[in-house]
Amino acid sequence: MNSRGIFFKVFSYTAIFLLAIISVTVILFSRQFLSFYNATQTQQLYTSYQALHERLVGRSNEEAIQVAREFFVYNQSFSFYIRDVEGRVVFITPGIDAGVARAGEHRIRMTVGSDHTLFAINHGLSQINYSGLIQRSLLALGAMLGVGIAGAFIFAQQMTNPIKRLAEDTKKMTNLQDVPLQKMRKDEIGNLAHDVHSMYGKLKETISKLEDEILRVREMEEAQRYFFSAASHELKTPIAAASILLEGMAENIGDYKDHPKYLRECIKLMDAQSKIISEMFEIVSLEKIIPGPKAINIYQTVMLVLPNHQTLAEARKQRINVDIPAEQICIADEEMLKKVLSNVVLNAIQNTPSGGEIQIYSEAVADQYRISVLNKGVTIEKGLLSKLFDPFYRMDKARNRKNGRTGLGLTIVQKTLGVMGVDFALEQTADGVLFWMDLPST
Repeated sequence: MNSRGIFFKVFSYTAIFLLAIISVTVILFSRQFLSFYNATQTQQLYTSYQALHERLVGRSNEEAIQVAREFFVYNQSFSFYIRDVEGRVVFITPGIDAGVARAGEHRIRMTVGSDHTLFAINHGLSQINYSGLIQRSLLALGAMLGVGIAGAFIFAQQMTNPIKRLAEDTKKMTNLQDVPLQKMRKDEIGNLAHDVHSMYGKLKETISKLEDEILRVREMEEAQRYFFSAASHELKTPIAAASILLEGMAENIGDYKDHPKYLRECIKLMDAQSKIISEMFEIVSLEKIIPGPKAINIYQTVMLVLPNHQTLAEARKQRINVDIPAEQICIADEEMLKKVLSNVVLNAIQNTPSGGEIQIYSEAVADQYRISVLNKGVTIEKGLLSKLFDPFYRMDKARNRKNGRTGLGLTIVQKTLGVMGVDFALEQTADGVLFWMDLPST
């Protein structure tokens, strides 16, 4: 703000307005002030000559002259003269010009009965009236101007300081700096400051959301690029192997003459690729699914999923222990929850050694139920835990491909729980590898 900013303008306009009002007031009321002052002076003269007036009542000219002389002896500062009924001056105090007396300038007339008229003279009445009025008016004008200028200064400060602070705040806001809200004023300027800060807060929140959204889109794009790169690599090898088998059979080269044997190998390869492609479509379709949460019994849902994997667990001589209270009810999409549990249990069976134990249990955590799946006795390096959710990641790629594992199970789990808005984690504990997810309770 420069010297001719809003403070200078508010102060100047207010001071000029006050000066105009004061000047108009002095002009309009100066005549009334003069009349009042003259009336006051006249009343004082009446009071001063009241004693002389009373003594002159009923006196002859000689007696009036004697009374006037005696009064003048004790009041020599007074100037007056007396006329009789015929208009002749019977007494006049020294120093009064007869012509002036006859003209009657600056005099006050007091009738004394029917015989005489007393004229009190005040030579400086006019001068006293105007000079006193001017002095007092100037003094009053100066006092009013002083008070007015001080008031205009304070008023300008009170008006412009919050506006200056708001201007400084908005300048900082343009640079997206943190701007604390000043002490609130209970007026329009305070409301404006509150609205500006509120708008700035919403703007920052919107910008933060946009930045998060941009970051999320970038992460999604990066994840998609990684996913399709991994998928193309995953599909390329078995397709090339199937092509070699088919070319060998077509040329009847060596062992490839045994067409039934290698056709079955080709069918196995195509079935594996079909499974991978189906799971890829499943991952892509998850982004378009809107969950339909409802009340679900956790124990019953787990027991519906286990039979699909019981045969594999028995073949590996594994024990699956379930410890879930029958009364626990959560809010979730039932089909999505089944899909998650199915993939987690299958992953646990595939990664638990033969003869091992898998525990499935739940516990109340605040207003949620935490469902946990523990692979007892299994150890995974800490740096590998997060990679297990990457598409097509296998710790032992050769063995896992042989077992028909696509490497997309935990990726599907991650995507599904993300769509459901459920917190989850995979952790290494002293008892083994633990997977948990928190579902809201009813």
